[in-house]
Amino acid sequence: MATIRCEVVTPERVVYTGDVNMVIAPGIEGELGILPKHAPLVTPLTYGELVIRKEGEEDVLIAIGGGFMEVRGDQVTILADVAERAEEIDIARAEAARRRAEERLRQRHREAVDLARAEAALRRSLVRLRVAEKVRQRRQRPMRSEHSEGQ
Repeated sequence: MATIRCEVVTPERVVYTGDVNMVIAPGIEGELGILPKHAPLVTPLTYGELVIRKEGEEDVLIAIGGGFMEVRGDQVTILADVAERAEEIDIARAEAARRRAEERLRQRHREAVDLARAEAALRRSLVRLRVAEKVRQRRQRPMRSEHSEGQ
């Protein structure tokens, strides 16, 4: 099966690099699926779940917070403002961030709250929690053995 080179980069580090079969990214107008030989493209990204598919392997899930994606030739580059692989997400910290953001939004009428920052913090924490939860559920699924499939 054909592959495309994928690189996910933040200002601080390279989060992922490898040859993949498909990239699904959160575009500002919906999800974008990128396959090998895709037409050249530059597009902004929003908060969301970046899915990287490699044949025969478990999907790589990355929570991203905005940025840009460039597709050129046999390369897709994600320049993310923020990106965290699912296994790096501290669920307790993400949950605490969600609660803080929700509380700031509730207090916005009584205090001077930067609404845009509070909403962005809430979106970011919800994406992180969703990505971490998917990986947690995946790990909890019982493994099917070859012997039990035919029975």
